[in-house]
Amino acid sequence: MNQLKWIVFAALAAFALQGYAQGYPNKPVRLIIAFTPGSSTDIIGRAVAAKLSEFWGQPVLGENRVGAGGSIGSAGVVKSAPDGYTLLANSSAHVANPSIYASLPYDTLKDFTNIAPLAGGPNVLIVGPDTGWKRFADFVAAAKANPGKLNFSSAGIGSGTHFNLEKLKLTAGIEVTHVPYKGTPEAIADTIGGRVCCYFAPINAALPHVRGGRALALAVSSAKRSSLLPEVPTIAESGVPGFDYTLWVGLWGPPGMPADLVEKINKDVNRALASPDLAERLTNLGTLPMNMSSAEFTRFVGGEVEDTARVLKAAGIKPQ
Repeated sequence: MNQLKWIVFAALAAFALQGYAQGYPNKPVRLIIAFTPGSSTDIIGRAVAAKLSEFWGQPVLGENRVGAGGSIGSAGVVKSAPDGYTLLANSSAHVANPSIYASLPYDTLKDFTNIAPLAGGPNVLIVGPDTGWKRFADFVAAAKANPGKLNFSSAGIGSGTHFNLEKLKLTAGIEVTHVPYKGTPEAIADTIGGRVCCYFAPINAALPHVRGGRALALAVSSAKRSSLLPEVPTIAESGVPGFDYTLWVGLWGPPGMPADLVEKINKDVNRALASPDLAERLTNLGTLPMNMSSAEFTRFVGGEVEDTARVLKAAGIKPQ
């Protein structure tokens, strides 16, 4: 009898949630941002949130909840109600974490609703002015002459910048010491200050420092040059053929969100990304808006988890 009651309760709850999208949202929406203020995830997440606030007539309030490669913010969203009022903005670190952390408090592929990608762009390899390096080849030569002695920063273990570093080490045949930071602003500050030699900074976060002469850009991680730094070559052009890495940011919700609600948020996100002012803003930040259905994004996330696992395994990275 108890089992029957639970079945009836679940059916009623599911029925109540169907059509939920019609009145959504009728109160503020929380956007948990899994990385620090000033990070690429933060910049993109808040830009999209501002446009959604316009569409919805309700505030979309960004809340930075950082740590453990974005997994702390992710874990908080998993436990929230599947009503669309708590969402997650995370980077491609989300798909790397299963291969880096042995005991995540969630299953990346099963415990989230994949809603939509937001935008993606290259990282740029920056170094401090005191290194004396002018080209990517100078960095590689120094790394090979001093294996393991160069300190290379990231925005944290499991972050997209960490994965970018591991991919470079593997493909370029170099060994450097990984120094994880709390987030991008801290990693950039210590790179400029000379406490670490280098950082694969998201281009939107690095741009003011490069243009201001405080950091030197050696190469971008994408297959094509960035329109924001057209004079900076790609890593593939600079001696590592075929190298390509894009740092992307996506939007997730807790498990069990109603399909019609997911479809509404997905369509509104894609409409926001297509709006001329937001598209221009993202492009000026060195990122390109992404457009997928929730089903396409689900397939994309699954493929990224597999690809990331393959690279990290080849690099000798084991879940800790």
